[in-house]
Amino acid sequence: MRENAPGHRALRTPRAAGLAGVVFALLAAAMVLVRLAIPEGTEAVTVRGFTDSGRRGALRAALALVPFAGIFFLWFLGAVRAHVGAVEDKFLATVFLGSGLVFTATLFGAAAAAGAVLAVAHPPGVPPLSAAWDFGRHLAYTLMTGYAMRMAAVFVSSLSVMGHRLGVLPRPLTIAGFVTVLVLLFVSSNVPWAELVFPAWSLLIGLHILGAGGRGPGDGQGAGPGRDAG
Repeated sequence: MRENAPGHRALRTPRAAGLAGVVFALLAAAMVLVRLAIPEGTEAVTVRGFTDSGRRGALRAALALVPFAGIFFLWFLGAVRAHVGAVEDKFLATVFLGSGLVFTATLFGAAAAAGAVLAVAHPPGVPPLSAAWDFGRHLAYTLMTGYAMRMAAVFVSSLSVMGHRLGVLPRPLTIAGFVTVLVLLFVSSNVPWAELVFPAWSLLIGLHILGAGGRGPGDGQGAGPGRDAG
C-alpha cells in the first residue's frame, strides 16, 4: 500500500490541476467586464460614461478576477506539462513554458494599466482627465490585445505542435489550436472580443485533461513510442 501511494498522488495531481484549465475560463469574464467598463471608442462621452457606478463596479470586479486567472493559468500550464510527460520535446517545451510565463506577466501589466484608469478618476460625478483616460485605456488594450494575445498564440501553437507530433492531443483539439493561433495572431488586435478564443481553447484542453484522467503519454503504452522518437 505504501508503494502505491506515491503513484496515486502522481496521477491525481495532474487531474486536479487540469481543473485549473476549466477555472481559467474565468479570464473570459474578466475580459468581458473590462470591455464593458472601458470601451475602445475615443468619444468624449466615453470619458463621461466612466463615472457611471456600474462601469466602475464592472472594472473592479474584472481586476479582482485577473490575479486568480493568472494563478489558475500557471496551474493549468503545469497540468499540461504533466499530461505530456517525459516524452515532451525540450525545444517546444521551453517555448511553451516561456510564452506562458510572459503571457501571465503581460496579463498582469494590462490589468495594472486598467487599474490606473480607475485610480486616476476624480470624485464621484467628475470624469477623469481626457489625457489620463486615453493613456491608461490604450496601454491596457495594447498590452492585452497586442502583446498578451501574441504570447498566448505562441503558447497555443507550441502545445498544438507537441500534441500533433507526440499524439498527446486528439486531432480535433490540435486543429482547434491552430485556428486559435491564427485568430490570436491576426484578428484579436483588430476585432473586439476575438481574444475570448484563448480562454475557450483553454477550457477545451482542461476538459480533455480531466477526461484523460491525468494520464500522459509517459504512462503505460504511450511511453514507448515517445522514447523511440526522441
